[in-house]
Amino acid sequence: MPLLLQLALAVAVAVAMVGTATTTTTHTRFYMHDTVTASASGGGPAATAVRVVRGVAAAALPGDAVNRFGDLYAIDDPLTDGADAASSAAVGRARGFYMFSSRTDSALLFSATMEFTAGVHRGGAVSVLARDAILDEVRELPVVGGAGVLRGAAGYGLLRTHSFNATTNNAVLQIDLYLSV
Repeated sequence: MPLLLQLALAVAVAVAMVGTATTTTTHTRFYMHDTVTASASGGGPAATAVRVVRGVAAAALPGDAVNRFGDLYAIDDPLTDGADAASSAAVGRARGFYMFSSRTDSALLFSATMEFTAGVHRGGAVSVLARDAILDEVRELPVVGGAGVLRGAAGYGLLRTHSFNATTNNAVLQIDLYLSV
């Protein structure tokens, strides 16, 4: 068999095998607890989001007395299976950062790896990187990769603000991940 014909056959077989590769699509919902201001009494949760860079005063955001363009927060937020952190099981941690990246609205650059320590995705992690327009009802976060039992994951997350306290800047976010692994 001529070499060119063998090569063409090998490519055809490889393409056919890629087309039959099995992937699993999964949906998971969890809650991220972003605590910027810890309880003054010490009885509440410790801060899990810390501002590490402060934008200049001239870059105040419209309608936001707390945050400025350029503010950068490092996060190590707990992930739970329910909205109430006290009565919900821990499923992991979200570690990364968010930065106020718009001069004109409350939009963040959000980058985090969500590491799962319990549940069906235990031992796995996914990373997201996206613009998060925090005042929108639903925001979409592309999954840029996975590790462990979620190695090679692709997909997206839908992020919703479950609760927000404008005085403390604390928030609980509902995250629905749709993954192909």
